[in-house]
Amino acid sequence: MRLAVIASGDELTTGAVCDENSAWISDRALAIGGETVLHLTVGDGIAPLVDAINFAAARARHVIVTGGLGPTADDLTRDAVCQCLGVGLVENAAALDRLHAIFQTIGREMTPNNRRQAMIPAGATLIPNPIGTAPGFAVDHAGASYYFLPGVPRECRAMMEQSVIPMLAADDVEPRAGARVVFRHLLFRTFGMTESALDQELSSVALPAGVRLGYRAVFPEIHLKLYARGETAAAAEAALGEAAARVRAKVGAVIYSEDGRALEEVVLDLCRARKKTLALAESCTGGLVAKRLTDIPGASDVLDRVAVTYSNRAKSEMLGVPPELIRAHGAVSAEVARAMAAGLRERSGADLCLSITGIAGPTGGAPDKPVGTVHIAMADDAGVWERRYLFARAERTWVRELTAQAALEILRRRLLNLEELTR
Repeated sequence: MRLAVIASGDELTTGAVCDENSAWISDRALAIGGETVLHLTVGDGIAPLVDAINFAAARARHVIVTGGLGPTADDLTRDAVCQCLGVGLVENAAALDRLHAIFQTIGREMTPNNRRQAMIPAGATLIPNPIGTAPGFAVDHAGASYYFLPGVPRECRAMMEQSVIPMLAADDVEPRAGARVVFRHLLFRTFGMTESALDQELSSVALPAGVRLGYRAVFPEIHLKLYARGETAAAAEAALGEAAARVRAKVGAVIYSEDGRALEEVVLDLCRARKKTLALAESCTGGLVAKRLTDIPGASDVLDRVAVTYSNRAKSEMLGVPPELIRAHGAVSAEVARAMAAGLRERSGADLCLSITGIAGPTGGAPDKPVGTVHIAMADDAGVWERRYLFARAERTWVRELTAQAALEILRRRLLNLEELTR
């Protein structure tokens, strides 16, 4: 299933607003076997949109267009579609009734220009908008199916989920290929190797016919994507499974998710499966690891407590780190990180106790401890151990985010009993 996505609006082409829709649409379409082959961004205007529609129709089976469906004079998508199809606009009674109901509900008068939102090209199929005033519509043109949606991200996504995705999911045939073609994909989320290192490691992997491998840097991790084509779903899935097994054999240690879960979700699920509780002592991250974990509903059945011990005094008073240890080695040191983790375990009794101390910058570094120096320690029933990181040339936000990701990865590896972390 080949797709193209067109985003329209002067606010996008001038850079005033970032296009949030196109990437989301393409990523969501992947889950149902959709392969996006084209992204286009055009300004407001009938001619640019007509050109984009015709250009996309020659390259994709399905085309999703966002923007230009509002009530104002610069909302010209309907007019562009009418020009392509050689038809006029007609008023949709259901859309008009909904508009009146919305304005009545909010207690405001509907200005005459809002009525324009109920106009759709003759012969088009209405796509309801469950949370906004501007409905969308679907048409067929030049061998492609088109879906026109508002540019407001929350409205666009709601309409995709409610209406467009079911339409796309019902069509996995690619007529332009001359035969039935089924598309399947798998996403590996990884952390611990750079994009270039992953590419080098996987360069020797022979992929089955019809399968290709793609890379995407999504700071602070790398996503690997396998795309498989086949004449049947079974053929595409078999090729995908074979390719996935070869990738796992090479870089399986850094793959933390194959089902879309974020690293913090994986950690929480592993803790639950192994009946482990968790406590954190964070310094340079200031509670960032805890935030990521507690953003997930139900984290309280795993996370026992969090101590944000930013100052030296807090490390001593809350975790029992001896002041003389800090004076001797500095707050950012293996010795202090170990003492933080050990003190946290003694006070909390949690199964896994993780501590973080580091220099996020931009100041505070020294020749022997430059900005980006981080120590992460773990205390559990096997003892206490520590690991040092140097996130060089990273600005403050990146140091903190990399540190939080590294801490979660340490937890994942420890929960999986990977020996390399216990040395």
